[in-house]
Order: sequence, then C-alpha cells, then structure tokens
Amino acid sequence: MAKGIGMSKALAVGVGVLTVSSVCGLVMMAVMYKIQIDRFPPVSPPTPTKPPVIPTGLPPTLRLPDNLIPESYKVLIQPYLYAVIPNNYTNQSFAFTGHSTVRVKCMIVSKSIFLHAQDLNVTTVEVRKSDSNEKLSVSGYKIHQNETNFLEIQLKDAMSGNETYYDIFTKFEGELFDVLDGFYVSGLFATSLLQPTNARKVFPCFDEPALKAVFQITIIHRPDTVALSNGIGDPHQTEIDGEEWIVTTFEETPIMSTYSLAFTVSDFKSKTRHSGTIIHIHARGDAIYAGHADYALEVTEKVLIRYQDIFGLKYPLTKIDQIALPDISVEAMENWGFISYQESGLLYDKSTASTFDQERVATLIAHELAHQWFGNLVTMRWWNDLWLNEGFATYMSYIGVQADGWDLRDLIVLRETQTAFQVDSLNSSHPLRLQENDIQTFSEITELFDDITYSKGAAVLRMLATFMTEDAFMRGIKMYLAKFEYKNTVYKDLLKYNDKYLEGFMSTWIEQVGYPVITIITQTGETSQEHFLLKQTQGHEDLAEKNDVLKVKDEWLLANVNCAGFFRVNYDEENWNKLRMQLERYHHVIPIINRGQLIDDAFNIARAHRLNVTIALSLTKYLVNDTEYIPWESALKNLDHLILMFDRSEVYGPITKYLRNLITRLYDHFEEYTINGTVPEKHTDQYNQVNAISVACSNGLTKCITMAKSLFEDYKNGTNDIHPNLRKAIYCSAIASGDEYDWEFAWMEYQRATVAAEKDKLRYALSCTKEIWLLNRYLQYTIDSSKIRKMDMFSTINYIAKNVAGQPLAWDFVREHWSYITQEYGAGVVSLGSLLDAVTKRFSTEVEREEVLFHSSTRALEQVIERTEANIKWVKENKQIVKDWFTGEL
Repeated sequence: MAKGIGMSKALAVGVGVLTVSSVCGLVMMAVMYKIQIDRFPPVSPPTPTKPPVIPTGLPPTLRLPDNLIPESYKVLIQPYLYAVIPNNYTNQSFAFTGHSTVRVKCMIVSKSIFLHAQDLNVTTVEVRKSDSNEKLSVSGYKIHQNETNFLEIQLKDAMSGNETYYDIFTKFEGELFDVLDGFYVSGLFATSLLQPTNARKVFPCFDEPALKAVFQITIIHRPDTVALSNGIGDPHQTEIDGEEWIVTTFEETPIMSTYSLAFTVSDFKSKTRHSGTIIHIHARGDAIYAGHADYALEVTEKVLIRYQDIFGLKYPLTKIDQIALPDISVEAMENWGFISYQESGLLYDKSTASTFDQERVATLIAHELAHQWFGNLVTMRWWNDLWLNEGFATYMSYIGVQADGWDLRDLIVLRETQTAFQVDSLNSSHPLRLQENDIQTFSEITELFDDITYSKGAAVLRMLATFMTEDAFMRGIKMYLAKFEYKNTVYKDLLKYNDKYLEGFMSTWIEQVGYPVITIITQTGETSQEHFLLKQTQGHEDLAEKNDVLKVKDEWLLANVNCAGFFRVNYDEENWNKLRMQLERYHHVIPIINRGQLIDDAFNIARAHRLNVTIALSLTKYLVNDTEYIPWESALKNLDHLILMFDRSEVYGPITKYLRNLITRLYDHFEEYTINGTVPEKHTDQYNQVNAISVACSNGLTKCITMAKSLFEDYKNGTNDIHPNLRKAIYCSAIASGDEYDWEFAWMEYQRATVAAEKDKLRYALSCTKEIWLLNRYLQYTIDSSKIRKMDMFSTINYIAKNVAGQPLAWDFVREHWSYITQEYGAGVVSLGSLLDAVTKRFSTEVEREEVLFHSSTRALEQVIERTEANIKWVKENKQIVKDWFTGEL
C-alpha cells in the first residue's frame, strides 16, 4: 500500500460545506446573468471601419464632379487698358490680372478640386477651411489644355465633406484678346461675353449653368473710365504703385449662373430713367448726346412693366443697365441686370433709321428682358434644354413689344415657324431637347444656338399656348416662375405647371426630331400623318393610323387655320386646285396667314417629291390681286429658292420675266409713296413696299431701275431724300446697275457714317455689284477689321454669297481662309454653321457636293450636304417642268 494519503473527518466535512456553497454561488450567478441578459441584450462588437475611399483621377466625363457646390465668389479684376491713348502708344496694355475667392460646400471627403479655367495663367492657389481659416496643403495644380478646361487642384490634406465650407483662392493673369468672347478688347474699351462657357476665360470658376452662386465683383480700372457690372457699383479713387486708379466694387448679385455675369470698362456716357427700376442706357458719347438712346429707354420701361404684370413677379434687381457695343459677336446678351447689344440693336436715330430698325430695337429689348425671368431667374439645368431659355424669350418678344404698340403676332409664322420648318425637314436636324450626355463639348453646346432652339422653340410654345389658350398658358408660367425662382429646371417642370396631361402630348414635339405632314384626301375623308423630310432615306414613314374626317362635297377644305400647329398640310390635287381657284376668285375668304402658309407648304411639299411643283407655282398667280405682306413674303422666299437653283441656267430667263410681270401691279400700288419719299402707315405694308422695289428692280422693271438710279444720283450730289425704309433696297438696286464709281461712293459713305443702322444698309448695298473684281476686293476687306468690323465679317460674306456673281467668290474665299476664320471665330457663340449655310445655298450639282466635303463632321456640315443632295435630286427631276411652266405663263 502507498505511504501518506489519509484525511481527517473534520477536514472532510469542511470540504463538503465549501463545495455546496460554491455550487449554490454558481447557480445564483447563472440566474443573475440570465436576468441581466434579458434586461440588457448583448450588442455585437463594432465591425472595424475602413478608411473612406477618396476619389482620385480625372472625372469620367467633361462635366464637373458633384463633390463641391459653389455658394459665393469674390472676384477682383484689373485690366490695364487705357481708354485714352497715352502719348507713348507702346505703353498700351492688353493684359488683366486678378484674384478670386470662391466659397464651396464640400459634400464628400476629397483631396481633389476641379474648377474651370481657360487661357489663364494661374499663379497662386490656396485652400482654407472657412470657419477656422485653417490652410490645407496644396500638393500641386494644373490646367488641362483640352476640352475639359479643368483646373485640377490636388491637396495633401483631405477636405472633410459633410457640407463643410472651404474657400478656394486663386491669383491669375490673362490677356485681353480681340476675339469677341471672354473678357475682350475692342478699340479703347474692354467688355465681356461669357455665354455659354467663357467665364472660365476670366477667372477660375464652376462654369456650368446649374452651379449657381452669388458674385461680388471689384474692377480696378484707369481714371476717366467707368466700370459696369450686374449690380450697382461704388467707385473710389486710389493710388497703386504710384499710379492713379479707380476701384469700383459692385453690390452682390442674386444667385445666378456664371454665364450671366458681365463687366465693361469704357469711357461711354449714359442716359437714365427712374421708373421703379433704375434704367440706364450706355453708349458712345456722341450717340448719347444725339438722343439715340431715348427710344430704348422708353421701350425698356414699357416692356419691363408689362412683363412684371404677365409673370406676376417684380423684376428682382434695383437697376437694369443696357449697353450698345461697337463690337459684339451676337445681336445681344441677356446678362442679368446688364444687357449687351450691338449698337444697331439698341440705338435709334430718328433721322436716318427705318421703322424696321426701330422695330428691331423694340424686339431685341423685349427678347432680352424676357430672359431676366426666363433664363436668369429660372435657368435650364444643362445646355440640352437651352430652348427653354431661347425659345421662350423669342416667343415672348412678340408679346412684349405690344407694350410699345407693335403688333407683330402674325409675323411669328413667317419668321419662326417657316424658318424652323426649313431646318427641321432635314435628317440632320436635332430635337429641341437632346439628352444631357449628348451635349458635352464647347462645339456641341454652341451648335445648339440655332434655328431649332430659337425658332422651333418659339413655334412649339405658340402651338401650346393656342391649344391651352394664352391666358391659361400664362397662368402656368406664373406658377412655374414662382416655384423655381433662383433655381434650375428641365422642360418637364414647365409642362407640369401648365397641365400635367400635356407632358405626353408635348414630349413628342420636344424630344423627337422633325415634324409631320398631314395628308388629307377630301374625296374619301382619309387623313394620314408622316414624318416630313426633304430627302427621304427609306421611303415615306407612316407615323399614324388612318383617321376619318368629315367629307366636304364640292367645297375646298383648309386645315391648320392660322398655322397654329407645327406641321405642314398636304391635300389631294383636286382640293389644291379648289383652293387655288378660291384665291384667284376672292382671296379674302382665306385668312392672311393661311394664304402665306398654303404657298409655303405647297412649295416645300413639292421639294419633298410629294406634290407636283406646278401646283405650287400656280398658287402664286393670284398674288397680282393681293397686296398683303405675309403671302407675298412666303411666295418670294420660295421663289427665291427656285432662283438659287436656276439663276446659272437657261431657266432663269423665263423666271425673271414671270416675276417682272407678277410684281408690276404691287410696285404700282406703292409707286406714289416711293416717288414722294414716303411710306404707307401700316407696318406690314411698309415691308411689302420694300419687296416691291427689290423684286421689281432686280428683275429688270425699267421704271424701278430708273427711279433707283435717279435717287442715288441725287444722293451722290449731296441730297439724300430716300426714305430710310427704302435705302437698303434702292442703294442695292443702284449699285447693281451702276459702275465702280457708284461702288466707291457707297464705300466712302460707309466709312463716314457714324450711325450703325445706316452703315448696315450701305454694307449690304456694297455686296450688290456685279463687278467681280469689286466683290473680290470687298471680300478681302472682311478680314481687315479697320475696314469691316469683326462682328460684321460673317454677314458681309453672306451678303456677297447671295449675289449670283459673288457666290462662287465667297465660297472660294471661305475655303481659302477657313483656318483663319475658325481660329478667330471658332470659340465664339457665332456659329460657323451660319456661314457654311449661306455660301452653299445654291449648291445643286455633284461637283458642288464633292467640294463641300472638306471638313470634319459637324451638324452644320451634315445639313449642308443633305440639303445639297436633296437639291441635286430635285433639280434633275424638275428642271424641265419648271422651265416649261414659266415659259407657258409668259
């Protein structure tokens, strides 16, 4: 047995007691634990958090990322330009410097900042936390020299996100170029044109329309100059580096898009009117002193009051400045509270301007003032909805000018509907609204400033207002503006506040390209609808089922009364003939607008190979008994297309004789006015008086040419009794039938003229000569800004191209100088497409089609090619038919 394992009785009892006590304690602890668990359930330990993923690299598109939202800018700009030439002209400087602080709200943690900057030298970048002024370390920055125009700033320290505010400070230097965009120089003044994406050329910024902010601008400028901007300025004199300067600080703007910002430094003078809102007109001193700004002041006050009533919202700024600029590449720009115009678009000289010049001033002012609400107060979210701005302002201009007594409502069909029809009948047209992703680059944005955006936009809005009634439409507009003031929208927001049921109806007109032609067969009552195209690619596309209409026995049928709908109407041949006979028998039964639209529809439907061209031509015969402008203008525009197709062929002779016979009675109707140097009272009659002179003289009516030459001779001898309304037509006719001395006289008069409207008339007339060498010389003048202002280059070439003798010269000139033209104008709002369109309108041969294939693909070029191909096909099919018809009418 083993030695030493024994235990006493007392010890055994003690061990037992301890064991029982331990077991009881464990049971008690288990019970208590269960109670605690039930009362306080356990929580899983937190999962270890990963550090946030901080975005790096360039954004995936050309759009700015959404990590930063700008709220306010403080911008100081100092142009060194002298408004008075110093004794030593070499001291003149075309530079500017400045600095900007933009306060942003950071939405997510980020080490990258992206703004826009272009053609700037950014010398300093600082980033600070707004509340503490804590400076974040910048590891580097650069401007991407590509289509993004991104200014990329990389930080060592991350911005914290969570809507934390930061201030981004930059110093920069730039050059005042003469390219008519950004901050540019013209002569001795500097001004801005920032639409659509040129604010980035002046200071680093978030240059997208939805990234609205408030702006406080300070301009440091030379003494004897005045600085202007969107707000009211507070100038004071100071000394900087031993030189005297003026520092003008402007009140903070409302929240707005970068493209609505504007500033000018000049020695211009101004005229003021106080009418609730302070109205200023700024222009060259001699124009102000001569009273040329007076009319604009009157119109602005009247239209402003009318719009405040229509929109149900007071104009939100305390003042509105308008400035007449000798050089600006667009007709006008709607900068909020500081609108820029071409001189002829704002100034009106009673002694030399025509009533058409006066109408243009009123219409442009009405257009730009409409933008103060529709575009500036409420802005499209992205450029793909540009038509919301421009289509609406175009439509409203016809309503706004009524405040000054102008009744132009019917002319919207001629100027907008028919204009839009032409472009929108091409496969290469585009919808009013494209997808956002389809509009990214600068060129894609600027291409939208076209007839679809402006004219089709206005025509579709007119259709909507007619469908709803204008009162109901305007009530919806009031609600829309009140709901979205200072915000950004898409087009569906507009429809929502008119009638929610309209969205489906209107979306087809807005999001689909083109428009329909409705065909009505009166014998059976059938109607059909198809996409109308001048050049069909796969036969006619039927877009609707057949529908029955009431059959009209032994009577003509007229659809789309007053052309309220944005579509064309075709009929069976029998109904066309009944309508023609009605026009010849008693045309007054058919509304004036429809008399014009019947002609326009017939000619264009014939161009699309859906109607015999002789039917369209026959409709013009009744015009010998009609003196109304709308039907005459519709006919002349379409007959002008025939002239463009055939004025280089044997068909032109019979066309000229027919037009001479057709126009004689209209010329005689207005002859007494013309000889007496007066014009009829009715505004549209004044337009038709000009038509009578232009067509009669250009088609060889002897008494017209004699009249024009006689009046021009008196002008050369020092007496100009030609009424301003008639000067453009008479100058042109006299120069067309005159010699080089007549041309030289007009050129000297152009150089001497100080009123822009008179200069424009002479500039047009100079293009009418038949002398090839003079036209070539005139073309060379267009690239010499001391002879033809840069803003007038395109229109002057277009005028020359309209002349049959000048068209091939203009085409060769454009091709030869294409590199220069794109370099000088490729960055502006002015579309190069308008130039290509004008110099190729006559193209109707295979050789010309081959010639036009000389550049990279753009929508404008595609449209030119498509139109040329349509012309080629149409001319081949119809040349002999057209010749035979005109010959038969002689």
